[in-house]
Formats: sequence, C-alpha cells, structure tokens
Amino acid sequence: MSKRRVALAVSLGLALTTVGIAAVMPERILQAEFARQRWLAGASERTLAAAQHRWSYIEAGSGPLIVLVHGFTGSKENWLPLMRELAKRYRVVAPDLPGWGASERQASADYGPIAQSQRLAAFLAALGEKPALLVGHSMGGQIAGLLIARHPDAAQRLVLMSSSGVRFADNDFGREVLAGRNPFEVRTRAELHRYLGIVFTDPPFVPWPVDRALVAQRRADVAFEQQVLDAIGRGPEAFELQAQLSNIHLPVLLLWCRDDRVIDVSAADIFRAGLPDSRTVILAGCGHMPMMAQPANVAEALQRFLVPVVPAEAGTQ
Repeated sequence: MSKRRVALAVSLGLALTTVGIAAVMPERILQAEFARQRWLAGASERTLAAAQHRWSYIEAGSGPLIVLVHGFTGSKENWLPLMRELAKRYRVVAPDLPGWGASERQASADYGPIAQSQRLAAFLAALGEKPALLVGHSMGGQIAGLLIARHPDAAQRLVLMSSSGVRFADNDFGREVLAGRNPFEVRTRAELHRYLGIVFTDPPFVPWPVDRALVAQRRADVAFEQQVLDAIGRGPEAFELQAQLSNIHLPVLLLWCRDDRVIDVSAADIFRAGLPDSRTVILAGCGHMPMMAQPANVAEALQRFLVPVVPAEAGTQ
C-alpha cells in the first residue's frame, strides 16, 4: 500500500473515530472545546473547599486579583473569552458557584442569593488575597452585591454586570419569571437555540454534537434551575439587594448591553439611584452576555475602572 493510501486510511479512521465519540459521548467534544479555550487563556482548573462545599474554579495570569462570578444557568467557562484578555495583566479567578457546573451540589442546601453570598465570602477568604475587583454577572451580580453590602471589606471595587436583584422595567423575560415560569428552561435542541436567542443578540453557532451535550446538561438541571429561580427572581430575597444598595460604599461599575433582553438596561438606572458611588458603561450591539460577545470592550472597561486602585504599570509583565 502506498504512503498516500496509508495516510488516507489513517485520516479516515480518525474521522470515523471522532464521529463515533461524538455520537456516543458528545460531552467529550464539549469538554475538548473548554480545554481549548482554557489553553488560549492560559488557564488551569483547580479546586478548594469553602463553606462546606467543594468548589471548582479556573485561574489564569498573575498580578492584582480579579474574581469573576457567573450568572443563572452559567458556569466558570462563560468567562474564558474575557479571562484571555485580563490574564495578560491580572490574576483572574472564575469559580463555579456551589450547585452549578463542576462544584458540589447538596440535596438539602439553600442556593438562594443570600446563602450563596455567604459562601462566596468564604471562597474569597480561602483564596488568601483580597480582590482588587469582584465582578458579578446577572445572578452573580446579585450575589456579589449582597456580599459587599454585608462584608464591605471583601473587595476593593465591585462590578455589577447585567445584574439581577432590582425591580427593573417589565420585559418578556421578567413577566415570565414573575408568573412562575423559567424562560431559560432547556429540554430540547429547539429550546436550547431559543435560549441562545434570548441571551445573545447574535447567537453563536452550536454544532452537533455540542448542542446535544448542552441539552443533556440543562435537561438534568430543570428542577434545580426552577428552585434557584424561585429564590433569585420572585421569592422574598429577590429584591433584597435593592434594599441594601445604600450599604455598598465602595466604588461600583455598572456594565450593561443596551439590547439586554433578560435584565433590562433600566436596571442600571435603579442601581445608580441607590448606590452612593457608581459609574455606568453601556455597550451597544450585544445582549445579556457582554463578557462573551464583546470581551475586549469589557476588559477595557474593567481596566479603566481599576486604574485608581491598580496603576497601569502595576500589572505589566
């Protein structure tokens, strides 16, 4: 057999093997994509124990500490595009909150915003360094805000990105939540693509079999998601952060996308009215996931906000 035919046979064999793995174990393809993104960001996976939970997190870079906290149905991997930008000058840590992703979930535990804010305080303490910047997205902003309201020395500065926790102007998403439904629920591939259309103005292409793996993950979490949404979106703790805004005295950056269909941009006005010290950045051309849709613009906004705390040359490698 010629070398060309051998090479062709090997290539065909590898292709068929890949298709076979994709068909039987699509989660392996998703894991491989996350591994690729971690490599691009120079990030590694780590674990630690805090607040009676095992936490999974990713870390990259060196310099002043930035901690990134994901939102409802999110994960630490949501931050990888932004981490790739920030890790050039900072130590960047992004955990899976307890109950989510690869972090521990306990059957009888409370994963509402107040309980999670207390766990996040323990996680920050376990890192052994005070964050120069604590960034919370959506539910993560609600949790980070409650943390700072109760523990004002836990970080030097706070970013609330597309944050929940206040009673913003009604939109379709908010009405669905208040009616007791989960607009993010995913049980089928069609619902996955509907979900992506809600959170992105320009939804990313999710090929087979990655969409199959994502659907399987989300289908398994339907009951848990509903339980958490009851707490963060419509229960007695849903707007506790709004009541606590006057207790947040450190500088806060409010970062939104103008076309957010989940947490309406009117929420930024409510936060601004209640916070003693805040500034606002509104990005155009993106939806509920600015750190994924516009990582370079988000990184620039965060670094500008950090300048009074961390001079430009401090993080240079």
